[in-house]
Amino acid sequence: MIKKKLIKNAFKVDKFLIDFLSDQSRSLLVKPMKYGIISGGKKIRSTIILDAGKIFNLAEKKLLNICAAVECIHSYSLIHDDLPCMDNDSIRRGKPSTHIKFGEASAVLAGSSLLTLAFEIITCKKYSIDSKKKNEIINSLASCSGHTGIAGGQELDLKFENKKKKINQIIDMQKKKTGKLFNFCLYSVGVLANKTYKEKKFLSNLGEDIGLLFQLSDDFLDKTGSKKLVGKPVKKDNKKGKSTLLNLVGEKKAQNYGNNLKRKILRKLEKHGKKAEELRRTIKFILERKF
Repeated sequence: MIKKKLIKNAFKVDKFLIDFLSDQSRSLLVKPMKYGIISGGKKIRSTIILDAGKIFNLAEKKLLNICAAVECIHSYSLIHDDLPCMDNDSIRRGKPSTHIKFGEASAVLAGSSLLTLAFEIITCKKYSIDSKKKNEIINSLASCSGHTGIAGGQELDLKFENKKKKINQIIDMQKKKTGKLFNFCLYSVGVLANKTYKEKKFLSNLGEDIGLLFQLSDDFLDKTGSKKLVGKPVKKDNKKGKSTLLNLVGEKKAQNYGNNLKRKILRKLEKHGKKAEELRRTIKFILERKF
């Protein structure tokens, strides 16, 4: 059931991105951009947004721009992370990484173009939401994508390799690297739903917890997952000396941490009752997933 939902949501977001790019002037970078973002990955962040939208009765058409922008940011980060100067990964989403397919220079430029495309999608005149909301969403997306978010987290991830780090340092790094974009997913829904500052803060923190859960699941998949199902090489973290909770505290304690975190997230959603059922299902899938 969850797999069908992910496929259905990914199709909607892919279609939006294809249509959006077709309305723009063509360039040599469109091909590697599409290669890096279309028809690949679970687009779990989009599903989180759409699930959260159901809690506040938001129309899907108001959420698709946010979904597409998030996927642009996520794909830009993956294209850059795979580069030889960073994680040096040759396979992504079951196919050659963008720099393997198109060359390093084109991959850098395509990734950077997806980063800027995210903001074009939010500021597009056809996206008819209040300009104040657009500004708030843009500010949050920039904060979660740059040196205080994904980029800063990736820098820490690289700097932490082959070093003994404390649990709070690893959690801080993973909240930036992965959690911040999930933070944005729920925060932006709060903005669209006209929520108070307190409620938006609640949603932001909830998003970071979901992101941390997702990262922990990723770490387990690297250790025990199948390359065929995951769509990229596994057992890389140990070889590269990555600082992860799994490597620091061991499999049993990391699993307990993940289960406790999942329960904490689900408890926070109890106040939303049945409207949060789809989001609860997605969260349960995150920790149990095999791909």
